[in-house]
Amino acid sequence: MEYVKVIYPTKRMVYIDGDQNGYTNEVLRVDAGTHVFELGSVLNFEPSFRRTTVKDTTVFEPLEIVFRPKEEE
Repeated sequence: MEYVKVIYPTKRMVYIDGDQNGYTNEVLRVDAGTHVFELGSVLNFEPSFRRTTVKDTTVFEPLEIVFRPKEEE
């Protein structure tokens, strides 16, 4: 089992490989391997997704995956 923490300024649902898995800024469990991380269908963040390989993490040292609010044009 591996651990990730998806970083975003506000609480958002986190989707891992298309499935709801918890919320931003919380430590989430995931199987080792490559996964797609998203924050849902309201695309007011960037990037729109992150494809990341998760390995060698602990609950105390999760992999941090950062999203940021999209800048208005």
